[in-house]
Formats: sequence, C-alpha cells, structure tokens
Amino acid sequence: MKQGGSDAAKRAAGESAAEAVEDGMVVGLGTGSTAAHAIRAIGRAVDAGLDVVGVPTSFQSRELARDCGIPLADLDDASVDLAIDGADEVAGGDLIKGGGAAHAREKVVDASADRFLVVADPTKEADVLEHPVPVEVLPMARSTVAAAVADLGGDPELRRAERKDGPVVTDNGNLVFDCDFGAIEDPAGLAADLAALPGVVAHGLFVDMADEIHVGTTDGVTVRALSE
Repeated sequence: MKQGGSDAAKRAAGESAAEAVEDGMVVGLGTGSTAAHAIRAIGRAVDAGLDVVGVPTSFQSRELARDCGIPLADLDDASVDLAIDGADEVAGGDLIKGGGAAHAREKVVDASADRFLVVADPTKEADVLEHPVPVEVLPMARSTVAAAVADLGGDPELRRAERKDGPVVTDNGNLVFDCDFGAIEDPAGLAADLAALPGVVAHGLFVDMADEIHVGTTDGVTVRALSE
C-alpha cells in the first residue's frame, strides 16, 4: 500500500484546482484530504466575495463546506459546472477512488459535471492501476458479490471500521469490499464487469472521466489536461 503524500503537496494540488472555480459556478465538492484543501480554498474565496454553490459528495465534505461558509445544494436542484475530487491512484486518465467509502456519491457528482478536475500528490501516480478497487455492496448481497468478485480474479476483503467493532458502513447504508485484482490491464473491462454484478451499488474505477489532473508537489503543481 502506498504511503500518503505530504500535506504541502496535497494543499498545492487542491488550491490549484480551486483556482478554476469562477463566479456563478455550481461546484462538486469531493471527499478526502486533498479535496479538503480545495474546499477550504473555495471557502476563502467565498468569504472574499465569490458567488458559488457547492454540491457535496459525502457527509465529510458537506460538514467541511458548511464550516467554510460555502452555500450548498443537492444534485437534484443544481447542474454541476465543475467537480474537484481526489483519487487513491491515477494512471493516465483512469482513477481508483473510494478510500473514504464515498465513491458512489462521488461518481454521480463527478460524472454529472461539465468538467472534472482530479487533485493528487505524486504518491498517487502509477503506470498501471493496481490499488484494491473499493466496491460498495448491498448488505444482503455480501456473500454473492464476494464470490462473483473472486470469479473475476479478485480478492475481496470486507472493509473493517476503525475504533468500532464491525464493518465500515457507507453514507448510503451499505458495505464496502476492497478488491485486489493486482495490475489492472483493462480498467474499462473490469469496470463493466463489476457494474454488472447484482448487488453492487458502485465500484471505485473511474474510467475516462477526468478532464484534468492536478499533481501537487512541495515545489508547485503539474497540470495535465486529458484529451477527449
């Protein structure tokens, strides 16, 4: 498992993406430590007079946005112009997300946005995706999904909660398997296979969704625009 990057690198990436937010926008607010820096930067801009509305992707991002003074709306009530979100691993334009178990809502918001900006530090970059893929499942489908993932060549592990007994429960009331497939040579194919499994609510493969990757370091930010 890769170690997390420095807070300075995460902050640089988050603040770089936040600079793309313009007056009047509806902004998808991602989940995680790097996206949190973008939310704080947007909050400072709102405090300085920027007129935006945020659509949070999790309880965590909603609470942070409220603390930062960002007006909020639900996706049902707003069309997202720009989404900013982190990633657990980035290879080319493909991502693995779900370390915070918010990938179901993140995927809905990020996919609906006109532009999707990914924020990351260098530890998240890879030549080939190989991080375990989070898969959110209905509790009643735990056994059948685990068996189906194994049939696809994966090793599913139920995510356990920290500082409490039992498994992680998502904001949607579901469970999460972290599924190790090793090096994923065909992310699109695996994404389709996982999405087709009965009982799977969402998986953490985000294939060909990102428009820009902002990779922060202690010395600055590299912005990589992805071709359509």
